Amino acid sequence: MLIKRPDPIRPSEITSESNYLNRRQLMAGLAAGIALPACSPQAAELPAEGELANVAKSPYSTDETPNSYEDVTTYNNFYELGTGKSDPARNAQYLKPRPWSIEVSGAAENTGTFDLEDFIKPHQLEERIYRLRCVEAWSMVVPWVGIPLGDILKRFKPTSDAKYVAFKPLVAPEQLPGQRYRTLAWPYREGLTIAEAMHPLTIMAVGVYGRVLPNQNGAPMRLVVPWKYGFKSIKSIVSISFERNEPATSWNMSQPREYGFYANVNPEVDHPRWSQATERRIGGGLFAPRIDTQPFNGYGQEVASLYDGLDLRRYF
Repeated sequence: MLIKRPDPIRPSEITSESNYLNRRQLMAGLAAGIALPACSPQAAELPAEGELANVAKSPYSTDETPNSYEDVTTYNNFYELGTGKSDPARNAQYLKPRPWSIEVSGAAENTGTFDLEDFIKPHQLEERIYRLRCVEAWSMVVPWVGIPLGDILKRFKPTSDAKYVAFKPLVAPEQLPGQRYRTLAWPYREGLTIAEAMHPLTIMAVGVYGRVLPNQNGAPMRLVVPWKYGFKSIKSIVSISFERNEPATSWNMSQPREYGFYANVNPEVDHPRWSQATERRIGGGLFAPRIDTQPFNGYGQEVASLYDGLDLRRYF
């Protein structure tokens, strides 16, 4: 069994592509949220560094053995800190993740600018061991600590116009040296359908291995969408917007032939310059055998119905 959970995800928790534009049922589930609920005794505490307290084990974790802390924190894609895999760890010292605020805007009843602590604290932190599959055909297993994104988004009461959720990170070239170069059109941009954002597997991560999220991994908070290629999991988020139309996303803007909006892991759809049929697990050594890539990164049972009726070769 690839994902441990007490019960299958209920159909009401998964909205297919053909149904998610019908907002009535989804919005009924959102209506109970409030803007800034009071903290519970088990709510998340976010120290500036070190161990995270009151972290619950999640039934959504995989059964696979995680990569080492060194693997997870020294082999990274974070172009704002450099394009090389070791650049983010080397340049991490420049990023200042405190104080931090997040602007929430768009098609929602509760919008504004929120401090990180107010944004995160009312929620229970969970450890979720997820596969991470990157478009360059390498993979890891990472013990993230985070909060279901849907639990956060409900607090802002999205309206029926909220078909998508768009994200942007910090723009600060003095802290993020990669932004001094025209590698991409800064700021980095990403987005999900509202159904993808509300899916219980999608989390906002604030830690890894039970510790505060390191700068090179996207501190102080980053998106994790485990069935998609890693570039969808935007880091160091400062802006969340509920949108009516599909938002522009950075890699799709830069190379639309190579990077689609959906970016679901699909071994049958090759990158134009390499195959996606197999992957290399980081930490396995130079001669480790390549392993077969699984559709939706192995999470197909949970998420495939989100895309009912879509041609996944066209909507890649």
